Amino acid sequence: MLELTLNQVHKHFAAKHAVNGVSIKLNSGVYGLLGANGAGKTTLMRMISGILIPTSGSIQMNGRDISRMGERYRDMLGYLPQDFGYYPDFSAQEFLWYIGTLKGLSLPAAKGKTRELLQLVALSEVARKKIRTFSGGMKQRLGIAQALLNDPCVLVLDEPTAGLDPKERVRFRNLLADLGKEKIIILSTHIVADVEYIADQILVMKQGSLLMTGTVQQLTAAAEGCVWSCRIPAREVEEWNARYCISNLRHEGEWAELRIVSQERPGDQAVAVVPTLEDFYLYHFQDDLTVAAGAGIREVQ
Repeated sequence: MLELTLNQVHKHFAAKHAVNGVSIKLNSGVYGLLGANGAGKTTLMRMISGILIPTSGSIQMNGRDISRMGERYRDMLGYLPQDFGYYPDFSAQEFLWYIGTLKGLSLPAAKGKTRELLQLVALSEVARKKIRTFSGGMKQRLGIAQALLNDPCVLVLDEPTAGLDPKERVRFRNLLADLGKEKIIILSTHIVADVEYIADQILVMKQGSLLMTGTVQQLTAAAEGCVWSCRIPAREVEEWNARYCISNLRHEGEWAELRIVSQERPGDQAVAVVPTLEDFYLYHFQDDLTVAAGAGIREVQ
């Protein structure tokens, strides 16, 4: 059984406290990391990947400190940063052969794994084309392939769906859902739908701290009674937008249908609706409101 444990992990950069006392235990599964820009998500993921050293605290894999495991931990790790480096004049297969050998695979093993992964990310037909000719989405799919080359136990993905079209995102989500049965997968994204459908647990970060953890159902339940639907004259939209957090707006001639995130009922005609994870995100971050912990949700002190 896999177990990745973070114990009071801090990271300071001069006067900036990027990560403040994060403690959590992760087992096999998919973990969605949500938070606004500057919440500390990338810093946390870089520490889990061994790129940054915590200012204090420890990160352990199966009871062993990753800083002492060295290469043994790197052999267990797959990492896709927001902007991964590549050689533009390499073909896709040459790049994966090269990365495979850096990760300790023999050339025959690297070639076999490359064929498998290029098929998996739908790049087989362009395996011999130069990476500089690839679109942004193709490069991102290549990045996902390189992260999987060594069949990692821990897979850390920072904004992995950037540049992917809807069909590619669905393919990627299905892949992660399958891989999460045997791996620890930590996924950071601004596209809430990417974690809403596949994450076993959501980790919510704010101002460097791990604020809350729970399943999608538990987190959305915490926002029940705070998401509303109402119909107003279209001429009043600007006024309502100034008063409330509007998560969705649809015009219907002289009328407008609004979806509003608010602790208080925004008018007599407003009807409570079932919240989504995006509603929860807006509720907790855009309005800077405190979401009470529901059953099964752990608030981190």
